[in-house]
Amino acid sequence: MINVMLVDDHAVLRDGLSNIFEMEEDINVVGEAVSGNEALESIGEIKPDVVLLDINLPDKNGVELTAILKRDYPDIKILILTMHSMDEYFMAAIREGADGYLLKDAPSVQVVEAIRTVAKGESVIDPSLTKKLLGFYNQKNESSDKNELTDREKEVLICLVEGLSNKEIGEKLFISDKTVKIHVSKIFKKINVKSRSQAVIYAVQNQLVPLP
Repeated sequence: MINVMLVDDHAVLRDGLSNIFEMEEDINVVGEAVSGNEALESIGEIKPDVVLLDINLPDKNGVELTAILKRDYPDIKILILTMHSMDEYFMAAIREGADGYLLKDAPSVQVVEAIRTVAKGESVIDPSLTKKLLGFYNQKNESSDKNELTDREKEVLICLVEGLSNKEIGEKLFISDKTVKIHVSKIFKKINVKSRSQAVIYAVQNQLVPLP
């Protein structure tokens, strides 16, 4: 069971999402909050697996809250669901460790699958935002050497940019899920990132892979 907390100041949206998740056997809404401070007051007790978070909140914005949650509760997955496709919000949220970023016009089935995806430790980026990654970060990441990646690791990295799950990567490359996890772990270590979304940003900024 995936325990989800909803953080959004719009009651209609929270109610709508709750109704959608109630129809899913593996997703359970364990808490709601209308502001960043309210979320912080209860999240330690609720201990959700995933926080579904808006950018615009009455006090702390979603980016600030993401930074705090990732610092204090690193195991909790953060999925941003917002109307904002603006570059600064998108990239700031990813830089602070958000595990996913979807726009509110996404179909409900996509939101449900995104919850499952980030709960498994994978990342989700709205397809309309993927190409925006090309415009960010002119400076290279000097802390790692892209040439350290093996050919197989580069193939796996391409799959990450394409948004494939571990199972899908394994099927595409004819390797086991366990082997995929090992490759992903080695990639993270070599390019000095902590999440799939950060790996995607690194791959694009360093022109390691073509955009899908």
